[in-house]
Amino acid sequence: MVDLLPQDTWLWHQVEARAREHFRRAGVQEIRTPVLEATQLFCRGIGEATDVVGKEMYTFLDRSDRSCTLRPEGTASVVRAAIQHGLLSQGPQRLWYGGPMFRYERPQAGRQRQFHQIGLELLGFAEARSDVEAIAIAWDLLTDLGLSDLTLELNTLGSADDRERYRG
Repeated sequence: MVDLLPQDTWLWHQVEARAREHFRRAGVQEIRTPVLEATQLFCRGIGEATDVVGKEMYTFLDRSDRSCTLRPEGTASVVRAAIQHGLLSQGPQRLWYGGPMFRYERPQAGRQRQFHQIGLELLGFAEARSDVEAIAIAWDLLTDLGLSDLTLELNTLGSADDRERYRG
């Protein structure tokens, strides 16, 4: 885990402010979800066969013997909140989130067990162009932050069957 010291927090504030303004201009609304969620959310949302669930989650039992996990990523929590609070009944949603995430990984150069992530989720859209829109919004944010020499690589986790065949 790493502390953000006073000489570093100004940069975080700049990145967060730029992201907030960028998403506002793109019609994307902020959502904030808990850092601590029921473990089952990630088992269902990410998939029990994934490395994240199988090896990388900070999971523990609370005093009532409920399995709880520090969120390893933001998507599952955002989808849960959208469903639980009926946001999708209001139509497709453009949502962004930011905050600390946690992965129990072997310490290595450049990797921390607590890291900060800003993410974007477009929910309830039937067309694949919403994926293109999300990529374009994220790309524009990165370039707006002054990052250059970027490479976009597209990938998919595939279906549960695909992942099982891959592991097999």
